[in-house]
Amino acid sequence: MPAAARPPRRRGRLPRLTLVLGGARSGKSRYAEQLIEAAGGKPIYIATAEARDAEMRKRIARHRARRGKQWTIVEAPLELAHAIRALDPGGPALVDCLTLWLSNAMLAKRNLVRDCDLLIAALEQSAAPVVAVSNEVGLGIVPDTALGRAFRDAQGILNQRVAEIADRVVLMAAGLPLVLKGEK
Repeated sequence: MPAAARPPRRRGRLPRLTLVLGGARSGKSRYAEQLIEAAGGKPIYIATAEARDAEMRKRIARHRARRGKQWTIVEAPLELAHAIRALDPGGPALVDCLTLWLSNAMLAKRNLVRDCDLLIAALEQSAAPVVAVSNEVGLGIVPDTALGRAFRDAQGILNQRVAEIADRVVLMAAGLPLVLKGEK
């Protein structure tokens, strides 16, 4: 498996909010983890995935093994805004990922407008620097189901809202980062 491009080697302060976008297997998570590790401090991983089947359990186990034991894991498949509001200002946090969180919220028939508003407010007010990972789902074919189209539209709107408030936005393609907004 190829390694994602390394972020800048300088240690130090992360921007208040970084959004890392990309397609499936583009290197988003690995790049985001490297940003957090380069910042120093006690890293926090806010997980939105739920291990609903064997394949997802294996995927989660691979991610955990890659990160190592130094990460504190907070599971927030639905209550993501609450998890972000509860962050300690001392350590950087990685949200992986907004796409699974939105999918979970849709399947749970939550009020997406309210939940997305709460998430945006939590990200804006976070005491800790946050790196959020999200899939860019609007580059492929138009889904053939109403639910698929509703998800694609909701994800696109959420990505736009997070990008608007983010200090840095990075698009990953083939493991390579392209900075769309903020410092390189």
